[in-house]
Amino acid sequence: MSALTIRPATAADLPAVLALYAQPGMDDGAMLALPEAQALFARFARYPDYVLYVAEDAAAVVGTFALLVMDNLGHMGAPSAIVEDVVVDPDQQGLGIGAQMMRFAMAKAAEKGCYKLVLSSNAKRERAHAFYETLGFRRHGVSMHVDLAPDGAEMPAPRATEAAR
Repeated sequence: MSALTIRPATAADLPAVLALYAQPGMDDGAMLALPEAQALFARFARYPDYVLYVAEDAAAVVGTFALLVMDNLGHMGAPSAIVEDVVVDPDQQGLGIGAQMMRFAMAKAAEKGCYKLVLSSNAKRERAHAFYETLGFRRHGVSMHVDLAPDGAEMPAPRATEAAR
């Protein structure tokens, strides 16, 4: 591996980013069509501080992640950051690329005055959890999600115990 460069992605990087996302453990071979990805990427510019980054080695994109810095009314107005969609080329894993990307994300979040940087990871990805812990991330709280109905389909009714609260 030569000197790694981490930089904001451009539209020209999208084919390489989509290929990274298609790997097993991420999107398992599924890929957005390039025009759809281009339209979504253009929407990123409407967010005040949302950046897709790529890690480049010898002019090849070998990793990517998105970093969102968001303003908060709580925590005395201190912003927080979320890192999302972290992926490294499977042939390049174990070479320190992921660690450099996460250190870069931590430095960017600190530079923006964030009081925390968070990420979520599938509960089954124990190797990924161990990796993040080596970088100083700690398990904290409970991550929860709800699957939302696509295209305005009717949402499931709350369970009786939830409705009674």
